[in-house]
Amino acid sequence: MLRLSDVTTDVAPKGQLAPRQIGRRRVALRHRLSHFLMVAGPGLIVMIADNDAGAVSTYTETGARFGTSLLWVLVLLLPVTYFVQEMVARLGIATGEGLASIIYQRFGVWWGRFCLADLLLVNFLTLVTEFAAVSLASKELGYAPSVAVPMAAVGLILLVGTGSYRRWERMTLLLCGLNIAWLVLAVVVRPDWGAAAFDSVVPSMPRGGLTNDLVFLVMAVVGTTIAPWQLFFQQSCVADKRLRFADLKAARFDTAIGAVAISIFAGCMMLIGDAMFRGGLHYEDPAQMASALEPVIGHFGRIALLLLMLNAAVLGATAISLSSAWAWGEVMGWKNTLQAKLNEAPGFYSAYAVCTAAAAGMTLIPGAPLQEIILWVQVLAGIMLPAAIVFLQLLLNDREMLGARFVNRQWNNAVNWSVVVLLFGLSFVLAARALVPAWPSFLS
Repeated sequence: MLRLSDVTTDVAPKGQLAPRQIGRRRVALRHRLSHFLMVAGPGLIVMIADNDAGAVSTYTETGARFGTSLLWVLVLLLPVTYFVQEMVARLGIATGEGLASIIYQRFGVWWGRFCLADLLLVNFLTLVTEFAAVSLASKELGYAPSVAVPMAAVGLILLVGTGSYRRWERMTLLLCGLNIAWLVLAVVVRPDWGAAAFDSVVPSMPRGGLTNDLVFLVMAVVGTTIAPWQLFFQQSCVADKRLRFADLKAARFDTAIGAVAISIFAGCMMLIGDAMFRGGLHYEDPAQMASALEPVIGHFGRIALLLLMLNAAVLGATAISLSSAWAWGEVMGWKNTLQAKLNEAPGFYSAYAVCTAAAAGMTLIPGAPLQEIILWVQVLAGIMLPAAIVFLQLLLNDREMLGARFVNRQWNNAVNWSVVVLLFGLSFVLAARALVPAWPSFLS
């Protein structure tokens, strides 16, 4: 005889889920997680790779000069960074092409060459800063830069020459994960957490007012947090990974995680610089800063800080070189994908190798002012960024190309045009005060 207790039903008490409903939800959650892990990568890599050698130098020097008083700038830049990179991911998914290729198609050869020339110039100079950091850190670790820099260049070339996008992405994500050590170092230097929290949410002006140094470093912070190469890199990365319409939500989440991560790690770097500010310590470059902080962070902390500099330089170098190679390959009509083997895409891999090797060679020029180059490149990136965002804005408002689903909304346009105006304003003030230091006197 069949008993009532032997019958399985989906009926559950009011307010509770039935067993079958719970099972379905678990399957759906596993499916969403699996899908996200397949899509994730471009957003996280572009953000964390942006905390490169120039970022380490810029953020730590900002903390060393002004303490925690400019942490609010990082908080302000967090949503801006996300909105800009989300547009890039959306454009890459909608078109399946890189940004350089689309600019050529939609705006013509002249503007295409202008954008490409800007990108390649800033990218090359930024690459020089990555190898400059390798030189400084290796010297502080007791290794000759003439050996360490070429080894780093060869390693970077081998990193992308595997013929597999997935393999490159996994190795790069592993390097990204090492950035968690910045959190540990930030705790070890024992910052004033109350002051840091206050300065993160309450905008304030450091003592001395709007000086040349302050505007210079703010511009450098903006330039290193949102750099032109990021726009080209992530869109080409999305296209190379062949993400599609169904991947947009996961790609946005990937970008959001990256935006939060870059802000947290940047804040940690600023707190480490703040330890120099509180201790009245001085240094010429971040490598020397590691030695100056040894009484605070210990011998292993010093080694960890120098290794983090090297890791930041490697991450930045591979992303920036790929940004240039992808853009150049798109314009030249070459096969430009990490899925191809060396003999299948010789132009693409040659462009990557030439960029990497040339930048490494420039770093070895005797007497080169490496720290000054690092900071000025970040400022140059900040000055050139508005032009890149203007092109991005125009493309994201092209309803004919993108359709109603992917085109910018009104709030997107309001945020992005505000960023452009802000960056142009900062560039104008920086140029004005550099050319006429006494103007405007009431700001000093």
